[in-house]
Amino acid sequence: MEYDVVVIGSGPGGYVGAIRCAQLGLKTAVVEKYKTFGGTCLNVGCIPSKALLDSSEHYHNAAHTFVTHGIELKGLKANMSQMIARKDDVVAQNTAGIQYLFKKNKVDTYQGHASFLDKNTIEVNKEDGSKEVLKAKNVIIATGSKPTALPFLPVDKKRIITSTEALNLKEVPTSMIVIGGGVIGLELGSVYARLGTKVSVVEFMPSIIGTMDAGLGKELQRVLKKSLGMEFFMGHKVTGAENKGKKVVVSAQNSKGEPITLEGDYCIVAVGRTAYTENLGLEKIGIKTEERGNKIPVNNHLETSVSGIYAIGDVVRGAMLAHKAEDEGIYVAEYIAGQKPHINYNLIPGVVYTWPEVASVGATEEQLKESGVKYKTGSFPFKASGRAKASMDTDGFIKVLADANTDEILGVHMIGPRAADMIAEAVVAMEFRASAEDIARICHAHPTFTEALKEAAMAATENRAIHI
Repeated sequence: MEYDVVVIGSGPGGYVGAIRCAQLGLKTAVVEKYKTFGGTCLNVGCIPSKALLDSSEHYHNAAHTFVTHGIELKGLKANMSQMIARKDDVVAQNTAGIQYLFKKNKVDTYQGHASFLDKNTIEVNKEDGSKEVLKAKNVIIATGSKPTALPFLPVDKKRIITSTEALNLKEVPTSMIVIGGGVIGLELGSVYARLGTKVSVVEFMPSIIGTMDAGLGKELQRVLKKSLGMEFFMGHKVTGAENKGKKVVVSAQNSKGEPITLEGDYCIVAVGRTAYTENLGLEKIGIKTEERGNKIPVNNHLETSVSGIYAIGDVVRGAMLAHKAEDEGIYVAEYIAGQKPHINYNLIPGVVYTWPEVASVGATEEQLKESGVKYKTGSFPFKASGRAKASMDTDGFIKVLADANTDEILGVHMIGPRAADMIAEAVVAMEFRASAEDIARICHAHPTFTEALKEAAMAATENRAIHI
């Protein structure tokens, strides 16, 4: 079979890119290694974790806040098998949705492992041992990533597990150790902490969610400790872990080099992800991956060193985010079709789906200080929000950073209720190079959580916030 475009991988970047290619009249095929479409995001990442986050948040509220709302329950318990079954159903609906979209847009699909024979020839090795050869004018590599493995911490998938296994536990553990204070570790840790598990987070860096504005990590750690009882071992270096049958013993060193041990029913290793670029036959077409992270070098058009071969998402530079991969998939499709697309990488938002949620876009305060940019800041706490008081979600704040001279918004950082959705207003504003004054002058419905963004913008503009 001959195609204008063959996409390797059907994760967010791959399937979106393939659909856009088909919309633009390009004959397109997708090769997927696994039995279901959607990649890590839909199968063992974004979607299933959000399903469990929602279920566990309902349980936690029922156990801790319903009484205050005047709702009394007896015999409350977590049915773990039903939570997992609901999560699996959500995944099945989403993956089936992609299959429908492929058929609707006339995208051909192939199940099997793809590898290059040459720059225009892809071999698909199927599960039954058979092979199929595809010809392509252009190829988009969208093979995603896998959990990073530590050589001194072998994952046995029984007690020492990754995020994948953590999505399918059959019981609520009494205790759990999470290695890594990043997005994945904190989201999964909070799922089980809400259900009653004692969760201990071990992080090498001095703060959690270290790539985001420092104020967000500090506030999130405070809230998770207060509301869920999570404990944090910051500045600790993990040296090993051992499966003891029904327990895991984790050994580490504190900032002084003193040894400590932690014990839990499970240990989740969540120290990041590594690009999945092995066994693609890249060496046959002259593409070399970077030594660190196995990523594929690309130019500003996401084209590799080989003409007509593109790479997107987790296998290239930048944040490993589903929405970033989606935008890159659309970009490459439109570029191949002769259009002139654009991505503003400075305005790709980052989100942590704990509760409160954390979201950020643009420059952090630390980055502005380091670069010497003169800026002003305005902040507004949710404890001063009428809507937040009504819903009992008063933890967190919104911070707006603006240029000291022009008032252009340079960064927005928030931790609070529905921050994952509210950050979109900041992204839109910054895409159109709005000033803090612009946000301050826009009428926001009352009472809403988004009023906090307006107040933070007002605070950044002549310190004129009304409700603080």
